Amino acid sequence: MSKILIVEDEAAIRRVLVKILSEENDSYQVDEAEDGVAGLEKIKNNDYDLVLCDIKMPKMDGVEVLEEVKKIKPEIPMVMISGHGDMETAIQTMRLGAFDYISKPPDLNRLLNTVRNALDKKQLVVENKILKKKVSKNYEMIGDSESINHIKVMIDKVAPTEARVLITGPNGTGKELVAHQLHEKSERSSFPLIEVNCAAIPSELIESELFGHVKGAFTSAVKDRAGKFEVADKGTIFLDEIGDMSLSAQAKVLRALQENMITRVGADKDIKVDVRVVAATNKDLKTEIAEGRFREDLYHRLAVILIKVPPLNERRDDIPALISHFTEKIASEQGNAVKSFSAQAIKLLQEYDWTGNIRELRNVVERLIILGGSEISETDVKMFASK
Repeated sequence: MSKILIVEDEAAIRRVLVKILSEENDSYQVDEAEDGVAGLEKIKNNDYDLVLCDIKMPKMDGVEVLEEVKKIKPEIPMVMISGHGDMETAIQTMRLGAFDYISKPPDLNRLLNTVRNALDKKQLVVENKILKKKVSKNYEMIGDSESINHIKVMIDKVAPTEARVLITGPNGTGKELVAHQLHEKSERSSFPLIEVNCAAIPSELIESELFGHVKGAFTSAVKDRAGKFEVADKGTIFLDEIGDMSLSAQAKVLRALQENMITRVGADKDIKVDVRVVAATNKDLKTEIAEGRFREDLYHRLAVILIKVPPLNERRDDIPALISHFTEKIASEQGNAVKSFSAQAIKLLQEYDWTGNIRELRNVVERLIILGGSEISETDVKMFASK
């Protein structure tokens, strides 16, 4: 059921709006408020899916109500009701974040279409929040060791800034989790996080992947194509395994960072981009610089903030929590009951040499859940998790 609030000082207009909405859909629950102060009080104390708000009202006008609602409950769509003389103000409210406006007396079709569209938008916002929570859970940082808590504190400090971040650490340690947390806790979180695995893209294609190309730039360029930097505009681009990027592509990335400009392959027109860059590598970039495989000027542009993710062998205290997390996740994915691990099994796993880090631990936990007993025992670990 959709809850709609009508904030309107003219009782006759309120009655008309209530009648129209009630007859249109019996699942609409319609509340009324006779002025802006009463309306704002109702909004504070109730969860509305839509507010229809008059502009000219005593005590508090519609513009003031709109500004307050955008502060306390910005997800609620606001449709402004304007008299003939309020049209300029109605247009101004759109700039302040109103969903739309309707004129008095309300046109039936326009009113109903506006209400349906506004409710659809609210539903999309709700669905996106649910989806984002699911995505966030996939990139949750598990553990309470000193090193992980240090990283969490770093993320909380750095994420709200525009500082570029270089994440280092061996393969399988969860560098991508740090990148996702940095994005989700930033001011750019409502815009995309675009991931690029520089090691997985052939060197001859990396520039096209990052910066796009125009039709005819090379044999297979049959149409214009935007690159990852363009797609990530206003958001974050995560350059994973940047140590594997060619020197030619490094030069173009450096220019993008210096000038906030990119050029598509085969084009001569610059494109302005607004992108935060987060990079990661499993290589020692200072060694790569010394051996001529990585640009020192690019390193200093990227490494404004350095976050080092430790190998699992340096955070063994987190292994019980990671096992519990993976056990629940795998059971959910496979639709099975959650299996438990005996204390002896967990202790044995804590003693293993995890050269493949968290990724390897996850694979071992899944193998034990599939092949082990109802409770994973020390014997199961010795039998199925042997190194």
